[in-house]
Amino acid sequence: MKTKVAIIGTVGLPARYGGFETLTAHLVEELSETYDFTVYCSSKKYSREERKESWKGSKLKYIPLEANGIQSIFYDSWSILHALRYSDVLLILGVAGAWLLPFIRLFTNKKIIISIDGIEWKRDKWPLAAKLYLWWAENIAVKYSHIDISDNESIQDYTSLRYKTISRVIEYGADHTKLNVSPSEDDFITYPFLSKPYAVKVCRIEPENNVSTILKVFSENPEHHLVVVGNWENSPYGNNLKRKFSVFKNISLLDPIYDQHTLDIIRGNASLYIHGHSAGGTNPSLVEAMFLGLPIISYGVSYNRTTTGDQAFYFSNEEELKNLLQSLKKNELENCALKMKKIAKNKYVWKTVAQKYSIIIQESFSVKKKNDVQPEISKLDKGLLAKYNVNHLQNIQLFNNAKSRI
Repeated sequence: MKTKVAIIGTVGLPARYGGFETLTAHLVEELSETYDFTVYCSSKKYSREERKESWKGSKLKYIPLEANGIQSIFYDSWSILHALRYSDVLLILGVAGAWLLPFIRLFTNKKIIISIDGIEWKRDKWPLAAKLYLWWAENIAVKYSHIDISDNESIQDYTSLRYKTISRVIEYGADHTKLNVSPSEDDFITYPFLSKPYAVKVCRIEPENNVSTILKVFSENPEHHLVVVGNWENSPYGNNLKRKFSVFKNISLLDPIYDQHTLDIIRGNASLYIHGHSAGGTNPSLVEAMFLGLPIISYGVSYNRTTTGDQAFYFSNEEELKNLLQSLKKNELENCALKMKKIAKNKYVWKTVAQKYSIIIQESFSVKKKNDVQPEISKLDKGLLAKYNVNHLQNIQLFNNAKSRI
């Protein structure tokens, strides 16, 4: 009999705009022969005609709430409670419903695997009350899950320092993107910028993605064309940016594009990718751009440096981004593109990602406690160590603890 796995915390399948949705789609495609998947979906995002009972071997269950924003707490909680009736493993993407986990551990034998989704509580988009809840929920998620997942080694460093346990690093895949997609005549008509060099950025239009900074720099450098694909209409912030910067001839602001072929045309024919995310972990749009072999200019936080192997170009303010645009030579960009492609082909492949998830699903049944970042020998009495003359162990120091003091 197959292990029953509930996937909780996504908008749903078939996948649309979002990293968790794309991850879920590939897990189902790669592992449905091994596991009996049920995926929870938001009926708010799928019309009655679009709602199906199953997708590529997975069962679909619809919850009448939004999967994102403040409603995600109730959406995830409802999904978790429903999944308790039949599932063996809860694969929870995000910490919104984590408040339930202590009760699940106490009263059931369900196995809990949770992806903490970057450091969500640090995102600027959340009001203070939401940040406090997410900060608390992250703590609960790590403490009461059988296994917690970080999508980036920098996030793993953060959780090990804060919680003193080892998270599992599993990145996203990118090999679903199509290479060398040639535009048709209609594409050139719809998207005139395809006929000339341009930089591209795909993201949610939120302050922590530094959209305003990037748009301002390009508006002051008309020789460089910028294309940004995002959800401009979802917030006053996005509306204001669209109204302010859509008047510039070298800036093209496009609404969300859900068609993979169209998205691949726009990204795959760009000459440069601009990544402005300042929060989170391994961002799907970044690894997809890397797989497409685009040179990357990225906001220089640790997550992005880890994702790109510290081999991209980085900025932290308007002046640095402006200097990069004006100073980078063609050969430097070409070398960067080759490095990004090589890293992506080695690290960001869906089959490998799915295999890692399969391993931890199986492992969750045997996990008694999480691995402590502190070696067991460091907990021994120093007098005992001195008795056996192992001086090099008397002052053993954990790397993470040392790093936290730097």
